[in-house]
Amino acid sequence: MSAEKQTFEQQLQALEAIVGQLEKGELPLEESLAQFEKGVKLTRECQQMLDQAQQKVAILTQENDQLEDFPKE
Repeated sequence: MSAEKQTFEQQLQALEAIVGQLEKGELPLEESLAQFEKGVKLTRECQQMLDQAQQKVAILTQENDQLEDFPKE
C-alpha cells in the first residue's frame, strides 16, 4: 500500500516501526539512511494530514460560531 493511500494511523505506525529499527542500531549505514529517509517522508506526510485536519476544524468552527455549551451538572 502506498503511503499516500494509508491512513494517518497507518503512517504513524510505520514511522514508529522505523524509529524502533533505528534505535536498535543494528542496521548497516546504507539501510539506516534509507530508513531515515522514509521516516522523514512519513513525518512530513503525517504533518500535512494534521495540518489539513486542523484547517477543516477551523473552517467548521468558523461556519458554526453559535456552538452550544454543554449543560453543567
